Amino acid sequence: MQALRRWEEAGGTWQVAARTSGSVTVALLRCDGGEEVDRLSSHDPQAVQALAGRTGSEEGPLVS
Repeated sequence: MQALRRWEEAGGTWQVAARTSGSVTVALLRCDGGEEVDRLSSHDPQAVQALAGRTGSEEGPLVS
């Protein structure tokens, strides 16, 4: 999820908005953790695995 990494690098925060066994949807939030700006969804197994067990950016940045 390169777009999510870029969002983090720009100072934005995020939260997992929905999750199934084969997909994940992430809400992109302003840098102050406030208003939702956009959402990203992915069915990519690597993205689903990278976000497994995570609820949001408050748990630390994504590992490359």
